[in-house]
Amino acid sequence: MTAGGLKTRSPRLGESAPRPDGIPKVLGEFAFGNDLWADGMLWGKTLRAPHPSARIVSVDIGPALAIDGVAAVLTAADVAGKKTYGLETPDQPVFASEVVRYMGEPIAVVAADHPETARRAVAAIEVVYELTTPLVDADLAAEGTPIHPDGNVFRHLVIRHGDPTVQGEVIVEGTYEVGMQDQAFMGPESGLAIPDDDGGVELFISTQFLHVDRDQTAACLGLAPEKVRATVAGTGGAFGGREDICLQVHVCMLALHTGRPVKMLYSREESFLGHVHRHPAKLWYRHHAKRDGTLVNVEAKLVFDGGAYASTSSAVLANASCFAGGPYLIPNAFIDGWAVRTNNPPCGAMRGFGAVQTCFAHEAQMDKLAAALGMDAVELRLRNVLKTGDAILTGQVLTGAVPVEEVIRACVESPLPPKATGAMLERPGGAGRTADAHHVRRGVGFAVGFKNLMFSEGFDDYSTARVRLQDGVATVHCACAEVGQGFVTLVQQIAREVLNVDDVIVAPADTSVGSAGSTSASRQTWMSGGAVEGACRMVSEQMERNPGASYYEATFEHHHAPTEQLDENGQGNAHVSFAFVAHRAVVDVDVELGLVKVIEVATAQDVGRVLNPLQALGQIEGGIAQGVGLAVMEEMLVIDGVVRNANFTDYLIPTTLDMPNVLVASLIEQPEPGAPFGAKGIGEPPTISSTAAVAAAIRDATGAPVIRVPVRPEHLVFAADLVS
Repeated sequence: MTAGGLKTRSPRLGESAPRPDGIPKVLGEFAFGNDLWADGMLWGKTLRAPHPSARIVSVDIGPALAIDGVAAVLTAADVAGKKTYGLETPDQPVFASEVVRYMGEPIAVVAADHPETARRAVAAIEVVYELTTPLVDADLAAEGTPIHPDGNVFRHLVIRHGDPTVQGEVIVEGTYEVGMQDQAFMGPESGLAIPDDDGGVELFISTQFLHVDRDQTAACLGLAPEKVRATVAGTGGAFGGREDICLQVHVCMLALHTGRPVKMLYSREESFLGHVHRHPAKLWYRHHAKRDGTLVNVEAKLVFDGGAYASTSSAVLANASCFAGGPYLIPNAFIDGWAVRTNNPPCGAMRGFGAVQTCFAHEAQMDKLAAALGMDAVELRLRNVLKTGDAILTGQVLTGAVPVEEVIRACVESPLPPKATGAMLERPGGAGRTADAHHVRRGVGFAVGFKNLMFSEGFDDYSTARVRLQDGVATVHCACAEVGQGFVTLVQQIAREVLNVDDVIVAPADTSVGSAGSTSASRQTWMSGGAVEGACRMVSEQMERNPGASYYEATFEHHHAPTEQLDENGQGNAHVSFAFVAHRAVVDVDVELGLVKVIEVATAQDVGRVLNPLQALGQIEGGIAQGVGLAVMEEMLVIDGVVRNANFTDYLIPTTLDMPNVLVASLIEQPEPGAPFGAKGIGEPPTISSTAAVAAAIRDATGAPVIRVPVRPEHLVFAADLVS
């Protein structure tokens, strides 16, 4: 970078740094996973079951093999290693062979010389199904006939805190529901597998969890892990949907079987069927309080529908249960949490990971409690906020920064948007001119949320980085998957800061360096950032000891403080750290037609320390977009186990015209003890309470109870009928 012929200093930590991949992406020059190519490459495609529950009577691949250009058709009989895989529990078959447990389950894969040939081959495979009655109601799953040898309960977690029998002077109760949300990342699943001469395979894959992908894939292929050499391909978003493997085993099987490179690329419809989603949830709550608003007890029953296979349902339920009361001091609680198996699509990680569902419910309860007490809803929250030294529902004492009061005050004190002008395009319905101005009412709602950072409950969480410094250029090698969160920018800033250099190269993320863990749980700034910092400091020490060396290199493995499993009462120090956030939403609602326009979402967030202001703003705006989507439009419609809207025509996500103004009232910087540079992950909190705030604003505008998200027009127009 030059200015007037002089080299300028590149941005360090705390400064806004441009993304090194930003310009290529804007210009369409960046290589995403769907751009992968190899000479002599074949195209792979998956045959998926059209039914949510069935017995497989027979599979005839002969008609597919007879098609010119088809090189392979593989089924469960061709799996050389383990027949099942899974992030936490290996309960999901590589291919269904005897029974189908969800719509879209893989039955076979084909490789052909052209994608259209592969499509025709998949259509030619003849499968005879004997349909069975699907289990689709999560409330019936625990006591229902098992649909899997492992049973229908992924996890039952009870949290007993204090004396759960204590009664309050004022009691409010409610039942809430959250629909199934899709991550809706822009780049569908893609991968390229190239067979090696040594019997192994090279895998280029869009993923969040590279080393675990490698390990699961190798186990199913019957290979040693080092025989699968994996590299992160350009990834067009993730949000949890790429934490589980999808096509990894399939594309490698085809490459090894044919001896040729094979590429797989999902269509948008197949993407909806091929990855996990946010858990739908049913949530019953009872809050007890004193007449002055002090919380006394919280009771809750949480039922999370995990779909057909386990994925991360156990951990999602743990988060939902641990944070079920919200960021409030609650002396007594009983939380009865269930994650169950059904014949619905599998569910797993998605931004907010369990806390989104319970935040919607506990914040609705706080508003209901405020109304019952005749108290301002924000004042009720301030009266009960957690502070450093307080214990959460699991008995864990908060030792780090806990600025709950600060985020609340900063958010509510921010200016409200101007009154509506009544202009047609500003009304709900927009250019469709469906809303008349005299039917539009404005509402304001508020919500607070919190969530853990990093993995929990004794998980050995670590990240590895290697740094080499030669001729004034630092090269950083870390297997952290860049999925749009901006780690490639942060890596450069850390190296510049610690090594005092300007030129930093980020090597491709692959399995030739140690694991960086998953790009999830708001953990990579802390974990991989800590690994890069540690390696850079080791290099700096080498330079001091041996200033005349030709190059310096160091590898560092960063671990966070240990955690522990929750005990039989749900008590224990299960988490590393926490982040807190507040949102205030302003909406306009056409009460006659039930149309909603989100005008503004203001936020204040606990960030520890801002390492890149521009990138922090991007994370916050993106997270709020997903929160708004869940509040008013985003839902996978699954009826009797059948997905009805697996496309971007009928699964709606906010566009630029739907997005509200995002007002960042404050980023609360209280450096977190133990965190590299004092920084907390920023990516998940924007999604946690933004949904709840929009729902609260709709209640304020309409008087409707709004006990389910996303809010549909009929929930508002027929609110009285739904309540009765």
